[in-house]
Amino acid sequence: MDQLILVSWKSALIFAMLVILSRSIGRKLLAQMSYFDFTVAITIGSISGSYVVQMVKGMWVLIAPILLALLAIFFDYIHLKGLRIRKIAEGEPVVVIQNGQVMEKNMLKLRYHLDNLESQLRDKGIFDFNEVEFAVLEPHGQLSVLKKSQYLPITPDDMNINTKYKGLSTEIIKDGKVLEKNLRQNNLSNDWLNQELKNRNISNISDIMYAALNTSGVLYVSLKQSKFKYIQKVED
Repeated sequence: MDQLILVSWKSALIFAMLVILSRSIGRKLLAQMSYFDFTVAITIGSISGSYVVQMVKGMWVLIAPILLALLAIFFDYIHLKGLRIRKIAEGEPVVVIQNGQVMEKNMLKLRYHLDNLESQLRDKGIFDFNEVEFAVLEPHGQLSVLKKSQYLPITPDDMNINTKYKGLSTEIIKDGKVLEKNLRQNNLSNDWLNQELKNRNISNISDIMYAALNTSGVLYVSLKQSKFKYIQKVED
């Protein structure tokens, strides 16, 4: 029982300390971890783990990860119930570009520098700051970007064009096996499927890795790699 109490309070202490330290380091740690950040994180984790196992003997040490997982689930539940607690624990979204202008003070508070911003914009396919109207750094480190209107892609709605419904594709064949239930749900038969495959010069269903039917009635078929006549190599 002494070992259980020992591992319990040590795990709780480490959990609280890691949450506080992570919150203090900031969301940049979640957004893009540098070599320095990685070193710090590994060191903190190693020291924390050593603190738990140092005085706990035998199999009792295995209780620590279970307790940490339970604490994480408990705090997730609290976050769902309390907006104020969630704001304190996770923080709020912060605007880093407003009306095309970089918000220097906001970035300084976050310890989030231009290199981070440029890198995350490139991840969004944006290489020119002139294209950005707003950029918001989310609590978990992701960057949300709203482009200026002239750089947004034209949508059918912009051109007053009506579009057809497009939903999820239905899996018909996986790993060479027909999903009979999915066929019946779409009022299709094996004869229809065989004819579709015949039109593609496919005689054996077991040669198919994956096949799916989209909402337009078009069947996508991908053969197993062993059936490819040629496999592209990067160095070709």
